[in-house]
Amino acid sequence: MVRAPMADTLTLYQFALCPFCHKVRAGLELKGLAYEVVEVNPMTKKELPALPAGAPNKVPVLAHGTKLVFDSTTILAYLDAQFPTHSFTPTDPVAAAKSTEIEAWVDDELIAALPTVIYGTWREAIKAAQVTARTSNFGFFHNVGVRAGGSLIMHQIAKRILKKHGREDGHAWVAASLDRFESWLGEQDFVTGPAMALGDVAVHGALTCVAEFPVHAEIMKRPRVAAWSQRMTTLRAATRAANNAEA
Repeated sequence: MVRAPMADTLTLYQFALCPFCHKVRAGLELKGLAYEVVEVNPMTKKELPALPAGAPNKVPVLAHGTKLVFDSTTILAYLDAQFPTHSFTPTDPVAAAKSTEIEAWVDDELIAALPTVIYGTWREAIKAAQVTARTSNFGFFHNVGVRAGGSLIMHQIAKRILKKHGREDGHAWVAASLDRFESWLGEQDFVTGPAMALGDVAVHGALTCVAEFPVHAEIMKRPRVAAWSQRMTTLRAATRAANNAEA
């Protein structure tokens, strides 16, 4: 049974391997916000709070006291409005529009491409099933089932995603996506200039989702991406440390 959140508590309902959830976690940490995590069973979803009519029955869901916010883009916008420190929104309208474009691209393109390289081969799919079983809120029999048969399901999911998007090679798709991200980044510290923005939050969250997989090491072989990722990681750690010091 999930307990009701206290008045000002931030609680994130998530799956450990959900890239949209990682987007939200990146946002929370870059704001320096303390939050609790409820790991949702992806089979039953029984841990989710009672959602309003019309809300999708899926993660991520953020509870702020008694208020529930769903959809990663909506959650990040909510966090920026409620906690304006370390804003995700550049003051320059052109930069703000670019940042918003990148965040939408992450949802539509990058997050679609990543599963095809963590589920794409049998070896990758077996690894993903093991990580899912270890990190997800499964009972014993579900855990065994995921370890035994999850790789088959995940491999089929990767094939369906490739077909849906007219792609044949997941690794080539991810590489093309990273090329596009690097074109946005250029020689800047962040996607819109010297300060972190929404686009950075979204990309870093998505890439953090694959940190346990071999593709992450391949991604970090790109010097500009690796340097940018280290800047984002440092920012996340710094705001977490500041929050802990104030607590």
